[in-house]
Amino acid sequence: MNLAARRLRNQRLVGTRLLGPEAVVGWLGAVQAQDYPGAAWAVAQRTTGATAADVDAALDAGTILRTHVLRPTWHLVRPADLRWMQALTGPRVKRSLRSYDRKLEIDDRTVGRSQRLIADALADGAHRTRAELAEVLEGGGIVARGPRLAHLVMHAEADALVCSGRRRGRTQTYALVDERAPGGPVLEPEEALVELVRRYLRSHGPATPHDVAWWSGLTVTDARRGLAALGDEGEEVEIDGTAYWQVAPVAPVSLPDPTVHLLPNYDEHVVAYRDHGPSVDPATPDALAGWGNGSTTHQIVRNGLVVGGWRRTLHRDRVEVRVTLQTPFSAAERAALVESAEAFGRFLGRPVGLDVDHRRVV
Repeated sequence: MNLAARRLRNQRLVGTRLLGPEAVVGWLGAVQAQDYPGAAWAVAQRTTGATAADVDAALDAGTILRTHVLRPTWHLVRPADLRWMQALTGPRVKRSLRSYDRKLEIDDRTVGRSQRLIADALADGAHRTRAELAEVLEGGGIVARGPRLAHLVMHAEADALVCSGRRRGRTQTYALVDERAPGGPVLEPEEALVELVRRYLRSHGPATPHDVAWWSGLTVTDARRGLAALGDEGEEVEIDGTAYWQVAPVAPVSLPDPTVHLLPNYDEHVVAYRDHGPSVDPATPDALAGWGNGSTTHQIVRNGLVVGGWRRTLHRDRVEVRVTLQTPFSAAERAALVESAEAFGRFLGRPVGLDVDHRRVV
């Protein structure tokens, strides 16, 4: 079994693409999104041709939402999934904040007071920036600057009080979940656990229980319990001596050769697994060495495996893409790389210039 090929297919990076941003986010369950432009490109690559403007429009319309869910970082989720996901994973996010909360002198009483002020400020469809919420909190006698403000807002997100509102220029705003995601389904805890595991495996599998736990923010014990509860839907297989889980039945998959992707930082194809080893070409073991600086380092993926990095520079009338490869590319692979770069240009609505290892290609 080709693990990378199977993951590419399940992630919808090859084969059948989805119709729009909401469909992609629903299929994946959640899309990591602390770098929103990167997340928008991650979503668009899995569609039949969505542009950056299309993803922006979906976020502004509220058909996809950005909030802290699963692990304590931003993700894109569907309104229909926000409430049950927060009910399942929000308590662990809040527990992960406790140690730093004590240093910031944030207690339950402060959280409660801040959320009442935030709810009043966002009532009747108001969408406010983080800076504006800080003014509201400060006016109510709560110190709300720097990390303290970030933690107070994150508590409000984990408690499903607030989520993203309409962007104001390039600035995110916050709005009430009651207004952006009214009447979402309520799932019992075990039902929510099984649904989260099912959603992850169908879109990210094959994966290990530790991968499930990493992505979901839950414990490995929770992950194993969810896998067991899948019953006949789940199938355990051995790949290169490691036990993986996938949703059965599984059809064979073959990749067009070569297949090259310009994946953004934090793309689900890499970040969604506890073990990044299977995502990297064995010939380029250091391909993710600089990946911790994910805000600037994107990945070049050949046949499902990371083989280098890329960066973009936006100009008013074009986008420049600079690629660094850690392994030689054939003529066919370079042609596939050019095609991927041109797709990125179409996503942004700008001509693209491509530089590979300091050699101009396009």
